[in-house]
Amino acid sequence: MTGGTKALIVVVAVVVVLAVFLISVYNKLVTLRNRFKNAFAQIDVQLKRRYDLIPNLVETAKGYMAHERGTLEAVIAARNQAASANQVAAANPGNAAAMQGLMGAEGVLTGALGKLFALAEAYPNLKANETMAGLMEELTSTENKISFARQSYNDSVMTYNTARQTFPAVMVAGMFGFQDATLFEVSAPGEREAVKVKF
Repeated sequence: MTGGTKALIVVVAVVVVLAVFLISVYNKLVTLRNRFKNAFAQIDVQLKRRYDLIPNLVETAKGYMAHERGTLEAVIAARNQAASANQVAAANPGNAAAMQGLMGAEGVLTGALGKLFALAEAYPNLKANETMAGLMEELTSTENKISFARQSYNDSVMTYNTARQTFPAVMVAGMFGFQDATLFEVSAPGEREAVKVKF
């Protein structure tokens, strides 16, 4: 073997090793990105369930709380805003702006629901209504499922972001456009707890 042939073999070997390395890091990042997107899909399912329960809850309360129309309308408006923000975030959970919009809309919805539940305390007939009690139980269960799904999503995002930011994956991530994902956090201290339902 001549010196030129040996050099060519070394160059080809280095290129092959580098290509295998790039492919392996790229595939790992894709796998982790798909995991956090799947984890967000689980949140999406629970949020949609929550959004479906809210109009029924408001309709049931409407019969008892007719003069609290502003509060009921605020709940529906907040629900619609959150549902729209959720659609945007579900289309691309890696988009920081979409996740920020969803977190803000969810905060507004949680606040509106809190006001509705606080007002409902003043209506004993509403508290005694079986439909309302059933809806409240379903909503509480859904809120718990949202919390668990959010925790799973945040764990997946943390794993992805850590892998993406560590060397040498950070170089591959930069070359192929892998961006950091945003955690799904609640911003106001009062929002850190599930909606309290007492009937």
